[in-house]
Amino acid sequence: MAMDEDRGSVRSVERALDILLAFTEQRELGLTEVAKAVGLHKSTVFRLLHTLERKGFVVRDPDTDRYRLGFRIFELAASMNHADDPLALVLPEMERLRDAVEETVSLYIRDGLERIRVQAVQSNQVIRRVAPIGQRLPLFVGASSKVLVAFSPSDVLEALLEHPDWPAGIDKAAFRREIDDVRRKGYAMSFEEREEGVAAVSIPVFRPNGDIFAALTVSGPVQRLSRRRMEEMLPELLASGRRMEKLVR
Repeated sequence: MAMDEDRGSVRSVERALDILLAFTEQRELGLTEVAKAVGLHKSTVFRLLHTLERKGFVVRDPDTDRYRLGFRIFELAASMNHADDPLALVLPEMERLRDAVEETVSLYIRDGLERIRVQAVQSNQVIRRVAPIGQRLPLFVGASSKVLVAFSPSDVLEALLEHPDWPAGIDKAAFRREIDDVRRKGYAMSFEEREEGVAAVSIPVFRPNGDIFAALTVSGPVQRLSRRRMEEMLPELLASGRRMEKLVR
């Protein structure tokens, strides 16, 4: 009986965490949207959301009945900003790079066959690329994805090529050649691959042991980020990456 109760408690925790993770793609969600995102019945999701709301992890807008992440999430995030947190350590360098290139700067790590934006500083331009922290994206497209794949162990590329959700419009042989090219050049560029109107250039940031720590990426409107403009940015981007490597352990 106790073991069944333990399993039930663990399942409830997993479901609650899945609900919180559903908000990485959208800032606000209705009950039906959350239920669809996590694959649970609305009554179950409603009970879990009610508990999360009482604890401050989500907030419900009484006018729209939609939910968003609450203050407790941001308190947890703030608690990570201590002296030995690499994401806090590299933030000043990301801000310096943002000011130098005048575009949004993001940092991505790989989690399995996905990438997660773990740090970002937004451009000060009126028209800019807005990069939400915590967003999870597949590794199929985008400059950041290609950098993470190119400098990860080779089995990551092989697993990605066999992924059941591999996009039908992307040729696997061409993708493999592109990854080889990124590995050879040390950077990747993309033009409207994942998001219409957005271009990006990305480089790897390595740990002292040679493993990749993250992909450092500059992104912005494709009207401003031409291939020539991104090539002009590369020395600044590469210099920032090398400075970050001295901070990462």
